[in-house]
Amino acid sequence: MRHPSLLARRRYGPARWWLALLGSFLMVLGLASTAAYGRDDDRSAAAADQVLNWTAGDPIDHYLTAPRTAVAGAATIVFENSTATGNTTGMPHTLTFSVSDPEFNDDVAVNILANPSDSEGGKHSVEVTLTPGRYFYHCTIPGHGSMQGILTVTEDGGGEDTTAPETSATVDGDKNADGAYIGQATVTVAATDAGSGVDTVEYAVGADGAWQPYTAPVVVNEVGSHSIRYRATDKAGNAAAEKKADFAVAAPPTDDSTAPETSATVSGEKDDAGAYLGMATVTVTASDTGSGVNTIEYAIGADGAWQPYTAPVMVHEVGTHSVRYRATDRSGNVAAEKSVDFTVVEPPSQDGTPPETSVVVSGDKNSDGAFITSAKATVTATDADSGVDKVEYSLDGGPYLAYSAPVVVDRVGRHTFAHRATDKAGNTSQAKQASFTVARSGGVPAPNCPEFDERLTVIVGTVDTGVPNRLTGNRCTINELIEDEKDWSSHALFLKHVDKVLDKLLADGVVDAREHKKIYRAAKQSGIGKPGQDEGYRKLFDGTADSLAQWEQVGGGKFGLNTEDGSITSSTTVDGMGMLWFPARQYGDFSLKLQWRDDAPGAGNANGGVFVRFPDVHDHPEESRPEWVAIKYGHEIQVNDRPDGDMYKTGSVYGFDRVGLGGAGVTPKGTWNDYEIRVVDQHYSVYRNGVLLNEFDNNGGQLFEPPRGDDPGTDGRRYASGYVGLQVHSTTDVISYRDIRIKEL
Repeated sequence: MRHPSLLARRRYGPARWWLALLGSFLMVLGLASTAAYGRDDDRSAAAADQVLNWTAGDPIDHYLTAPRTAVAGAATIVFENSTATGNTTGMPHTLTFSVSDPEFNDDVAVNILANPSDSEGGKHSVEVTLTPGRYFYHCTIPGHGSMQGILTVTEDGGGEDTTAPETSATVDGDKNADGAYIGQATVTVAATDAGSGVDTVEYAVGADGAWQPYTAPVVVNEVGSHSIRYRATDKAGNAAAEKKADFAVAAPPTDDSTAPETSATVSGEKDDAGAYLGMATVTVTASDTGSGVNTIEYAIGADGAWQPYTAPVMVHEVGTHSVRYRATDRSGNVAAEKSVDFTVVEPPSQDGTPPETSVVVSGDKNSDGAFITSAKATVTATDADSGVDKVEYSLDGGPYLAYSAPVVVDRVGRHTFAHRATDKAGNTSQAKQASFTVARSGGVPAPNCPEFDERLTVIVGTVDTGVPNRLTGNRCTINELIEDEKDWSSHALFLKHVDKVLDKLLADGVVDAREHKKIYRAAKQSGIGKPGQDEGYRKLFDGTADSLAQWEQVGGGKFGLNTEDGSITSSTTVDGMGMLWFPARQYGDFSLKLQWRDDAPGAGNANGGVFVRFPDVHDHPEESRPEWVAIKYGHEIQVNDRPDGDMYKTGSVYGFDRVGLGGAGVTPKGTWNDYEIRVVDQHYSVYRNGVLLNEFDNNGGQLFEPPRGDDPGTDGRRYASGYVGLQVHSTTDVISYRDIRIKEL
């Protein structure tokens, strides 16, 4: 039998000698596994019937396309990063399957480096054998760490489906007499499939635009003629023929004579001399309070041609560079040309060795070896190459949290403490574990419960059964035995586990037959373990009155519950600025997801925001208005699509990092927006409808807005953890929220 790590075999192309030479070079760099090259007779192996396609282009925060599910057995993995997939800069990416994370399958060692100028033109393939479970894949290029995902593999793929999805598109907006849309047009794409179901929907702007996932209506506000192409693929792999919608956008009537405001920032890892290591990213922003920004352009060098700015510009070439930029509004006013200058140097040699970690668990023990009352876990990490970047720990199978000081565990019972570390080159050590028991001072050990869950009723996922969350014979609660927070690989496996737990509880007299049925039905409704669920996210607000009761309103204003769609809306009668916050727990590194909608009355737009990482508002009695604790000590991630007024638009970090409407764009009022705020260490990323609006490093820089003041840190930093909340601004800034959930990173 072939060893699992050798299951991935590279297909040889015509230039086999050059590929072998390239393979040797890549293995030295750590970018190709030895499994990617086989003997000559391996070339005659038949290609697998199952083909899984990944594509990449200019973005460094996501793969352009990637499969979510597959069937166990032989498969061909195809990774393409080429000019055909939208790579205009020659930037390399890798497709790497993790083999060191105990949470995922480790039997496929795929590590492909692709770029448009390589011998295969950026398109590579390997043959693998997949087993049921989940595979974690990512890009190993420094700075590309957010390019990642999970492939879920099941035993079988269902019935045969040979019919492609049906697709259509509609264009909406106000038109002028010539049929052009005034100011902006909204393109809505629909896809249906009666067989295996729709898997992906994609769209592209213009004849040469790169394909990208369709997640929400596409808003086009650039003046001129446009073409939006679209297509869809079902879960059986059938692809619909490409279609397109053609239309024109005209400038709205205006007397605007003021050119847009423009600015640019350069980001990337620097050396001691201030030069960027390997790559510099230039981000251009523009705002216009009159007719609005129409186009942004950039040019590289003094003689470079102007070209449309659609995404941050990544410069890889070693040397000194100048990037020029300008913007035009919809009335034709052109901003004066500006430029940013910087230098790119070769990065230092790659560190491929992860840190070493160890843990010491200390405390007073009883005669059985259990720690009395509490135990303290102290983690140490060392790295002789690039140095330790971060240390993390996981308690009892929970999410990994940032380790900054010894962890005190005082819950009675059996515990498992996992620890790992990542160095500055991005290498993460394999998790190690230590197990221990905490006993009461009298020496009676606590139960070994899978989870900690002492809620009053049995809640499976977000479904509340109403059944009392009783203690069972082994002194664990029903919720703890159900383990709905565990990362289940399939829904069927979760249901089998729940049924087994309930059968024992029924036999022991803990639940009756009616309660058994209610809890099992809730498990089916929860969808836990199904592909596409928000894995690892916990609901902070699920649309119910009980969920809203866990939040607290401080200051002015008020939020009311809308039972018809499970949302909350700020009051139009209770005035004043205030905040609704979630006092149950603080969060350090996290991904916070929610949906918001601008419901401001009349023609105006709402002004609101999401507060993160602020301390307990009641711990600061010196503040006469408790909501100002969040403003002074935390960060407000702005929600504001108004064309006038405050310069901090949607995606801004208020008082620190401005984003204008040119960068954020707008969506029509009354439209739900998906919002994600990712915070890791002091790095903030803000996404709307899957698009990265802003990245901000709170590295102690100067505050833009001193009146926000009384900044708690002497260098401008904010806290490393804290609470989350929602701002209510006034009775005219009406805004709605729903589906609020969080995942600790």
